[in-house]
Amino acid sequence: MSECEKALNIIEDIKSLYIIKKVFSFLNEKQKLNIIIYNKQLQNIFGVNIDDYKKISGKYRIIENGYGKEYELGTNRLIFEGEYINGKRNGIGKEFDDGKLKFEGEYSNGERNGNGKEYDYHNQLIYDGKYLNGERWNGEVKDYYYNDKLKFEGEYFNGKIWNGKGYNNDGDLEFELINGKGKVKEYDYDGKLKFEGE
Repeated sequence: MSECEKALNIIEDIKSLYIIKKVFSFLNEKQKLNIIIYNKQLQNIFGVNIDDYKKISGKYRIIENGYGKEYELGTNRLIFEGEYINGKRNGIGKEFDDGKLKFEGEYSNGERNGNGKEYDYHNQLIYDGKYLNGERWNGEVKDYYYNDKLKFEGEYFNGKIWNGKGYNNDGDLEFELINGKGKVKEYDYDGKLKFEGE
């Protein structure tokens, strides 16, 4: 075996060891191999491809920057489509559950951030408002019952109902809050009484 062949074998061993270490490191850190999978140059150097990623991660993406899609492993169902920057959701996008629209709105750094709408399994709008780091947050919102009737209209503050009016499933006014205070009756999405008090 020539010196050149020995050197190539050593490089191959280093590549394999590097990939194994990085795979487990990234999985433990829940980074889902972004650095390798979303970098075409590294894919070529290390000999990995999107199919390897699918086997390991449970879902896969097909683009790093710009408009792309995420699919669920096995079923190959679409779970997200929208804009990406550096492999993370950034910009406008849509989430799906079992082929049905679950959320549409704005993303930043992989999380729901900005304006967005949530839908139930029957494609009924249940929330229309602001998000911060994936959670409902401050600003003007509308909450709906499963039957598309208005449940609350007003403002959230730090993720909670703050100012506004709440309605029962029949459309009757149930409460009015000012700065988070007032007598209320709170109902769940199917109109059943969940809380009554101040």
